[in-house]
Amino acid sequence: MEPMDIVGKSKEDASLPKATMTKIIKEMLPPDVRVARDAQDLLIECCVEFINLISSESNEVCSREDKRTIAPEHVLKALKVLGFGDYIEEVYAAYEQHKLETMQDSLKGGKWSNGAEMTEEEALAEQQRMFAEARARMNGEAIASKQPDGAKV
Repeated sequence: MEPMDIVGKSKEDASLPKATMTKIIKEMLPPDVRVARDAQDLLIECCVEFINLISSESNEVCSREDKRTIAPEHVLKALKVLGFGDYIEEVYAAYEQHKLETMQDSLKGGKWSNGAEMTEEEALAEQQRMFAEARARMNGEAIASKQPDGAKV
């Protein structure tokens, strides 16, 4: 009997888009380096397994907190529990960048557009404030202020 995931497909059915993964692999290597198809397939399988591992641990963290929805904080805690604490800042930075990009995309879409956009300096200051908050949360410290330094209330 095969292990089943949440949507009822076996774990062997879970995969990542091969073309996208191949592109990522090629972008990470020098141009003169080639990767055998078997090696690419193995890397993709490793990525799938890593995602399953992080998802499973994130779910356990979420359950221990009596929550029903896995939040980004649960994923960050899962990384720490599994010994990937060195990657937390980089993962959090990528998450914040994703949030900024999706926010900018939705603002450009017109639905939320009111003509007021953040300057690059304001966005950077906001990003640094969010990083500080995340570090404080991860270290269990109280957050003194929600406003960036020098912000007017």
